[in-house]
Amino acid sequence: MSIADNVARIRAEMAAAARAAGKDPAAITLVAASKMNDAARVREAIAAGVDVCGENRVQEMLEKQAQGAYEGAPLHFIGHLQKNKVKQVVGLASLIHGVDSLALLEVIDRCAEKRGLTQDVLLEVNIGAEESKSGFAPEEIPAALSSAAAFSHIRVRGLMCIPPAGRSEEENRLFFTKMNKLFVDNSGKKYDNVSMDFLSMGMSADFACAIACGSNMVRVGSAIFGPRPYQKQET
Repeated sequence: MSIADNVARIRAEMAAAARAAGKDPAAITLVAASKMNDAARVREAIAAGVDVCGENRVQEMLEKQAQGAYEGAPLHFIGHLQKNKVKQVVGLASLIHGVDSLALLEVIDRCAEKRGLTQDVLLEVNIGAEESKSGFAPEEIPAALSSAAAFSHIRVRGLMCIPPAGRSEEENRLFFTKMNKLFVDNSGKKYDNVSMDFLSMGMSADFACAIACGSNMVRVGSAIFGPRPYQKQET
């Protein structure tokens, strides 16, 4: 199937999941996770109607940006961001997902201040308490959001997570439900420099489940673009 066909199918599945959960389908943001897809394929996804382009790798993002890949759609950085790469991302990506520590938040704030702008970010939650993953523990989120008051050039727009890999849909549902409760509980509190607009969770294999559990932003890659080269090798 073409990229346009895939986007249309995903949109229909998103809409069905949203309506089943009593939500407006238009309130769910579709991020096309375009890692390892060239500029031409990214432009196809934009033409097919994705809301946002999301990149995982700084160098790849810069190369495709120079080729005009993202014209017509906002750009998010959705991968793990190293501190020494922050200056290449701040101001280029309208939203940085996966901010996993106060130290990284401080570096982003400092860079944004130098550029005279406010950088939108999401805090990453290590919802599965995995030792191999970075991110805030769920119980650390209130303090992390409170700490945002110290950073005048960032705005926390919400939370994101990636549940442990290889789990069943029912297990994922438990993680997503826990994330939604964390999001709702903290959305009701007042924090400076925080606007709890986005709960980013759900990818190609589980976005419908994530939407049913409260996600309003999904990051979909292979379901739009097809398997990546390493995924083809694995199958």
